[in-house]
Amino acid sequence: MYAVLDIETTGGKYNEEGITEIAIYKFDGLKVVDQFISLINPEKTIQPFVVGLTGINNDMLSNAPKFYEVAKRIVEITTDCILVAHNAKFDYRILRTEFRRLGFEYERKSLCTVELSKKLIPDLPSYSLGKLVRSLGIPLSGRHRASGDAQATVKLFKMLLAKDVEKDIVKNHVRLEPKKNLDTKLVYLLEELPSVTGVYYLHDENGEIIYIGKSKNIRKRVTQHFTNEHHKAKEIQKEVASISFEASGNELFALLKENNEIKRNKPKFNKALKRNIFSHALYHHTDENGYINLKIGRANGRANITTFTNMRQARTLLTNWVEENQLCERLSGLEKGTGNCFKHSIKDCQGACVEEESVEEYNQRVQNLINKYSYHSQNMLVIDRGREVDEKSVLLIEDGEFKGMGYFNLNHQINNPEIVRSIITPMKNNRDTQHIIQNYLRKNKKLKIVEFTPTD
Repeated sequence: MYAVLDIETTGGKYNEEGITEIAIYKFDGLKVVDQFISLINPEKTIQPFVVGLTGINNDMLSNAPKFYEVAKRIVEITTDCILVAHNAKFDYRILRTEFRRLGFEYERKSLCTVELSKKLIPDLPSYSLGKLVRSLGIPLSGRHRASGDAQATVKLFKMLLAKDVEKDIVKNHVRLEPKKNLDTKLVYLLEELPSVTGVYYLHDENGEIIYIGKSKNIRKRVTQHFTNEHHKAKEIQKEVASISFEASGNELFALLKENNEIKRNKPKFNKALKRNIFSHALYHHTDENGYINLKIGRANGRANITTFTNMRQARTLLTNWVEENQLCERLSGLEKGTGNCFKHSIKDCQGACVEEESVEEYNQRVQNLINKYSYHSQNMLVIDRGREVDEKSVLLIEDGEFKGMGYFNLNHQINNPEIVRSIITPMKNNRDTQHIIQNYLRKNKKLKIVEFTPTD
């Protein structure tokens, strides 16, 4: 659990500042589960510069509670939490100073979103909260007020969790959690899980990831792990100490994240995705008469139109595509032999197999199929559901290569790849990602596809 906070102060000499406003959002990695926001009477004068910056003046604070009156609530909402703040050293120092004045030693682990942003989103011109969230399309209202800045920090931290493909943030978090005995552990872990689409990570007591999975219902899928009697499931049940998760909003993002992070983290109990997840591909070549021929073959790394999980899926889909585009079954590799194909004899083929149809007309229909089911050399954004109602997901493909994926607020205009590059989590383009994306696009024909022209 995280406590995302922002503090406004009176300004003044080091360690003599007083708190004028505080906002704390308790965040479980998916949503805010509790919050505390309050003006605070610092019992000292606010510096004129700070008044101009925040809009908080001495008159506004005359009837506000003093720090000792809200201290208990601050302790309660941050218990067993890691403090998260933009420039956390400042906020943590101010908070500890106020508690020391009351004779209480306040200690929490902390994370700084400035430092995390520099690591996970390098080479940005500025890491000030205002400029950073603006460049990432994160809405920010009430700048230099505790609630507005803290809300923006929650959204920024959520993005950073998604970009942390090494999972260092959650690993360190798990190491700090209290250990539980085996009898109550599995029940407790399930209580913390949501019934949403996303990726889940099973950790051992050292925080290391031992298994990564994806599901349309995370809680239901992990319950199956914990109730399964199979040898592997029992081993997982013994070793798991904590579970973290990331909502994805849609199945495509869950599939891609699962594939990418299994290969990167190599969990001990994951086997299948360490190998390629498809076996066959659709290829094309031009024959001696100039006609484009199609052929299903083993996936071997050569440039292809699209890939398939198995031969049965490949033949079924290709048969449908040939019929849709009125292609010749023999030139499409679905019928062996020479001369005219069977469908030509029943007048369902226009005669490319015996050169009765012009090369240009036939090849145009084949090319239509290739363009539809391949993103080779294509430049496009794939827009899908986000994790929340005011959010969409975006996937970037440039020159036929998958570049990465991310999320954007509906108030933020996504109209060119430059903006998308700052939002997305970069991912490797490989045969598995190509298969996952193409397979998903085939099944989900109502997705919004935005094509664009690349700029040099």
